[in-house]
Amino acid sequence: MRYSCTMIGPCGRQRGKHVSMLGRSGAVAVALLATLASPVSAQQRGAPYFYNPSGGWVDPYDGWRHEVARPETPPVRKRPKTKPHTAQGPRQDIPAGPIHIVVSIAKQRATVFMSGMRVADAPISTGVPDHPTPMGVFSVISKSRYHKSNIYSGAPMPYMQRITWSGIALHQGPLPGYPASHGCIRLPEAFALKLWALTKVGARVIVTRDETAPFKIEHPRLPVPKKPPEAPAVVAKTPPLLVTEATGTIAMSAALAAVAELPPVTPPATEKPKPKGPVQAFVSRKDGKVYVRQDFAPLFDAPVTVAEPDKPWGTHVFTLMTMKDDKATWTALTIPSGYAERVHRKLSAKEMERQQKRAADLANAPTAAQALERFELPQDAADRIAELLAPGSALIVSDNALSDETGLETDFIVLTQ
Repeated sequence: MRYSCTMIGPCGRQRGKHVSMLGRSGAVAVALLATLASPVSAQQRGAPYFYNPSGGWVDPYDGWRHEVARPETPPVRKRPKTKPHTAQGPRQDIPAGPIHIVVSIAKQRATVFMSGMRVADAPISTGVPDHPTPMGVFSVISKSRYHKSNIYSGAPMPYMQRITWSGIALHQGPLPGYPASHGCIRLPEAFALKLWALTKVGARVIVTRDETAPFKIEHPRLPVPKKPPEAPAVVAKTPPLLVTEATGTIAMSAALAAVAELPPVTPPATEKPKPKGPVQAFVSRKDGKVYVRQDFAPLFDAPVTVAEPDKPWGTHVFTLMTMKDDKATWTALTIPSGYAERVHRKLSAKEMERQQKRAADLANAPTAAQALERFELPQDAADRIAELLAPGSALIVSDNALSDETGLETDFIVLTQ
């Protein structure tokens, strides 16, 4: 014997259910009635009904609303603690002077030094492995506040400061917390704006794996400021005076009298010569030469005497901070030429030997003072450099040669990778 039971669904549709009173049909019917009588099960089932204790299940759109008890005083939500700013702007108590921008790829951080003192730092994002950021010694060679990439479909590069003509620059960009660029150095917006306003073309940029910082140094091999010799004063020759035999009076010669009758000549106005920038010198152990540049243009080069050609120098940047008379204040910044690799696998005997040699080389890496003692400049080249010294002048010493990026409208570019 079978009976038909009609149920009203959530959307008001009738669904037919045949409930059998024979065999297992009785158990099914009891389970169905228990489900209808359970408010929790109904809510779990997702039915749009609410349970009214006095009237059973009611359609919520039928005038009745289930009132939810609310607490008398709502809970007070605590304001989440904000993280401190990770970028620090330039300090105001630092005197103006030569600027160094040090970029650490391992730390993903850029630090600004002015007059040898740390003034600001910020997180960055450098190049991915397929497009790595080159490491070495660079300088700002061009600036543009609203720049668009001519390589990557006009991508915006606000507050751009170019360090190579092949496309590497510092600029504002997204910072995901890891290397993500095509070789450029991305900066936070506020930091990029302040840095762009602070620097000038020629500011030194040093990209290295690990962090490094300049320090004061005194060494007899560093160039000493020397004033150029003064040109001797030109004394105008006075035309000879003639004494007449008859009267004994002094008379002008005929040539002087002819000149005296001419109208005075006004000399043409001459423009003041534009002051030249600090001189830059680079000494290469590989080439055995010193190269000298000023205002991004080559001046001269000369051979140097290398004391021990087989001993490494490392890479060091010496910068003239201040000068007065014949006294100068220098800083040195040492750039690691290599680093010990972290290998999480078993190494072969050959690889193990190479790792041990690299670790020994790093442990015995020469200091900046030792590097200065391993070469000697020709006296005439040293004198010419000393005459051109000014705050911001630099002496770069390296085992490596100049990069191919060094050319017209660039300073010295030395790669350390």
